[in-house]
Amino acid sequence: MPRSRSKADPADPDAALEAGLRLLVRREHSALELARKLAERGFERDAVDAALERARELDYLSDTRYADFIARHRTEQGYGEQRIRAELAHNGISNDTVNAAIDALEVNWTDQARGQLERHFRYPPDTREDEARMLRHLAGRGFSGGVAHQALAAWKDETP
Repeated sequence: MPRSRSKADPADPDAALEAGLRLLVRREHSALELARKLAERGFERDAVDAALERARELDYLSDTRYADFIARHRTEQGYGEQRIRAELAHNGISNDTVNAAIDALEVNWTDQARGQLERHFRYPPDTREDEARMLRHLAGRGFSGGVAHQALAAWKDETP
């Protein structure tokens, strides 16, 4: 039988904190992302602000930890630097925190892009159309034009 939950008081910071902690247990969130989700659940702005502050005090909420997690996770998924930066900025992470998270990765973005090409396409391009398709693929995954061209050139040069 499903458990019924009574509707929480939208002005209660403790209820907002409890709802926020349930979300944070599943995965890291940025403060902005968590605030959006709590507002969607009907909590008032003052209750959300108090809950976020308390979550920070308890070290349950950290934009730095979130940025490190997302940067590492998206890199493992084969995304490029621009895509990662855009996602972090969209979720309210400051430029300094984004830069620190990206720098901590110590990733060679050209090698990352080349690996993405090899996984997705398996064989180097035969035609200009194939090259263009591969470059579009890398751009869509967040790699800069320069990195994409370098990765494609390295892949073509290395393949007999």
